[in-house]
Amino acid sequence: MFRKQTHKQTLENLSTSVILLDEELRIDYMNPAAEMLLEATAKRLRLCGVEQWLTNDSDELEVLKKAIHSGHPYTRREAKLLTMNGNELTVDYSVNPLPLQHSPMLLIEIQARDRLLRIEREEELLSHHAATRNLVRGMAHEIKNPLGGIRGAAQLLERELEDEGLHEYTHIIIEEVDRLRNLVDRLLGSHQLPKQEQVNIHAVLERVCALVNAECAGQLTLKRDYDPSIPEFTGDSERIIQAVLNVVRNAMQALQENAVDSPEIFLRTRAKRQVTLGSERHRLVCCLDIIDNGPGIPADILNTVFYPMISGRAGGSGLGLSIAQSIINQHHGLIECNSEPGCTRFSLNIPLE
Repeated sequence: MFRKQTHKQTLENLSTSVILLDEELRIDYMNPAAEMLLEATAKRLRLCGVEQWLTNDSDELEVLKKAIHSGHPYTRREAKLLTMNGNELTVDYSVNPLPLQHSPMLLIEIQARDRLLRIEREEELLSHHAATRNLVRGMAHEIKNPLGGIRGAAQLLERELEDEGLHEYTHIIIEEVDRLRNLVDRLLGSHQLPKQEQVNIHAVLERVCALVNAECAGQLTLKRDYDPSIPEFTGDSERIIQAVLNVVRNAMQALQENAVDSPEIFLRTRAKRQVTLGSERHRLVCCLDIIDNGPGIPADILNTVFYPMISGRAGGSGLGLSIAQSIINQHHGLIECNSEPGCTRFSLNIPLE
């Protein structure tokens, strides 16, 4: 009896989700970790078939039924699992048949992969962004040096030219050099260190909404859903306004250029606890979602939208999102993007410590 109780306590204190299925593939036992993962109690799930919480794939169900009688264990990697609240999870799960005397059973161990995949994706995003910024900075400095010489030579040439009609060509050289230098400066970003002041994220959003309303002249709807519990944090409010405005303006332009019916941009803030950004875990994070109902970002550039000079718009410079990512990175945060036709969401995550 003591050993049996010890075994049960061991299972109930595991962080791995453990589920025991009977011969009819009904739940006989599940530990608390499994209840948390599936967002339902064992009592509720006992009334449900395995197709309602593990998989409704007919081939996979057939494999489960065969495994309970064949005794052959197997593992599935990065499978999709739907919780009872409708949330989709990515999991690894192992199926081990138990040839018990009274009736065979299946032991299923489930490990959630979402958090690990998210950490890997965020670390890759941060690494790529840092590498791109270093490459751009190196190239920008190499470009600016000869630009200064070209501009100076054009000015000297203009003084020596007696024919006023030829000055038009030197003016073109100088104007184009200035345009390239401005582009390089935008690539490099601000040379000043961020200010350290108290930032109210909702004051930032209201400023952005006022600017966007003035630009679009009421041609789109701005919706808000704010979490009033989010505290102020230390940062540079002007730069954060620029980052948010770049993302919102991108959404506004996509809606306008594609003539979307009833165009909307939805701004939502939430405070999230114990969030991992890259490899660093933060106690409290402000999550700002900017959601539009536009056509979505083309799949071939979705993974590179934060790179400089990458744009899904014919007239876009490809710098707005790159600059926004740099600003949020300076505040130890991260911008993530998910897009499909009818719903594009940019999530700006800023630690509140």
